[in-house]
Amino acid sequence: MIKERMKQLRNEMKRQEIDYYIVPSDDFHGSEYVGEYFKCRQFITGFTGSSGTAVIWKDGAGLWTDGRYFLQAEEQLSGSGITLFKMGEAGVPAVPEFLEQRMGAGECAGVDGRTVSASWIRRLSEMLEKKGASVRTDVELIGKIWNDRPPRSCSPVWMLPEIQGESCEDKTELIRCDMKREGCDLLILSSLDEIAWLFNMRGNDTACCPVALAYAVVGMQEIAVYMQEKALTKETRSVLQKRGVCIHDYEQIYEELSAAVQDKTVWADHDQLNAALAGRLKGAASVLEQESPILKRKAVKSRSQLQRIRDAHVKDGVAVTRFLCWLKDHIGHERITEISAAKKLEEFRRAQEGYLMPSFEPIMAYREHGAIVHYAADMASDMELAPEGLLLMDTGAHYREGTTDITRTVSLGQPDAQQKMHYTMVLKGNLRLAAAKFQYGCSGENLDILARQPLWNAGLDYRHGTGHGVGDLLSVHEGPQAIRWRHIRGKEAVVLEEGMVISDEPGLYLHGKYGIRLENLMVCEKREKNAYGQFMGFEVLTMVPFDREAIALELLDGTDRKLLNDYHRHVYETLVPYLDKREAAWLKEITKEI
Repeated sequence: MIKERMKQLRNEMKRQEIDYYIVPSDDFHGSEYVGEYFKCRQFITGFTGSSGTAVIWKDGAGLWTDGRYFLQAEEQLSGSGITLFKMGEAGVPAVPEFLEQRMGAGECAGVDGRTVSASWIRRLSEMLEKKGASVRTDVELIGKIWNDRPPRSCSPVWMLPEIQGESCEDKTELIRCDMKREGCDLLILSSLDEIAWLFNMRGNDTACCPVALAYAVVGMQEIAVYMQEKALTKETRSVLQKRGVCIHDYEQIYEELSAAVQDKTVWADHDQLNAALAGRLKGAASVLEQESPILKRKAVKSRSQLQRIRDAHVKDGVAVTRFLCWLKDHIGHERITEISAAKKLEEFRRAQEGYLMPSFEPIMAYREHGAIVHYAADMASDMELAPEGLLLMDTGAHYREGTTDITRTVSLGQPDAQQKMHYTMVLKGNLRLAAAKFQYGCSGENLDILARQPLWNAGLDYRHGTGHGVGDLLSVHEGPQAIRWRHIRGKEAVVLEEGMVISDEPGLYLHGKYGIRLENLMVCEKREKNAYGQFMGFEVLTMVPFDREAIALELLDGTDRKLLNDYHRHVYETLVPYLDKREAAWLKEITKEI
């Protein structure tokens, strides 16, 4: 089947005089997760992982994906004639470098410009021009051969209540102030979570993120949204119109944008805006390509938002704690696998009022699978759990009140001395970062060492960031705030502001053995202000106990013990009113003072 699809695609490439055709995983908005309609890369390769890029040429094809999917990709690509390029491995070029190396003068690469960012295409174009090669962004070839393509999602949108300080009008006023400061007439938005935030609008057009397919153009007087009209009821349409929003059909953005930007100063984030839309900005007087002003506005949550988010974490804490109690009781007495455990946890979450959906694909990773940082179980890899070894669980949920993301690693039997030592090092890093007190003006780069120091002292480390921002009923991976020690070249360090929600997730991964990660979400808050300046700290939002049985108590100093005891006391007092007697007794035992 895949070989036949490749043959059909190459015929289309020949007609269009395309030598290399690029098929990304993205939708038209650069979303982390995409709907079935947009899974062109999956269609042409047969690879079902959520991340990857395919490149097809006359006598070959390649698939680029990351370490989460190496085993899965090898199996699914077997016999297809598609070569696996393992991203991040030594000697493996990224897609632009691969094309630069292979393409010769006069050759042409093609891609649907709606599925790649303007900045990515600019970089590729500059690289190919040096070789006398080129790239076209006006060729959508997969649709020509995908006869049974699923329809584009068009789920009904729903509106959040308008709260003082959080209304569409309030947000629009703030954004227009940002535009005026930069001397811009128009702001072009294509990121679905930014549009959802601005209009207080939610939907169900992408997996794991409650957003609706849309574009928006914000002017100093008018504001327009381009979306699928069937997604609007009379009530939601009326709400948007009362908020001063002009509604246009989703597809019209490509026809109308060129005229709208004529002689205007336009703000468009080219890291987000797709290349096809960027091509419609040629008539603008000038284009400001810096990041959208919504990015930082959205990252700072209001007091009312934070109260709702706290409520979401209580609900999630109840669900995850019930699951942990159930797991400890049932392990070894019935068949439980990685996939069935994830489904069971989902059951506990569904029982909570206001639950909507997972906030990302669950990671339920047993034994050596835990060493794969972003492992995703499938039918081929689904491992049965036994009353021994470590289980790493990284999961999250969207509730009406907000978004959660939590990782717990638990021992399913009696952990050995090394496992307890490593677990305790990671736990200490988590607790110490959460307890940080720092001057306003610090970024996550200043604080990262607090989480890594217990591991660094032992010559150990983990190869991922320590923290990422989290949205409010939006993307679970939200910028611009982050906690990491490596500085990203060309990017400013982002100051941690009051109201920013961020994760705290140190880890340790031993290839072929096990992985440990412990993650809580926190909100940055103000502490005292004195002659030295404004001090800041964190409030921990996640309400789930750590695994007492996996802790090497002798490795905790007095401060560590107090931090753990204080956290566990808070967890117990918060959750016990919602648990039955058996669950409450289990929680009391696992959170008792050490």
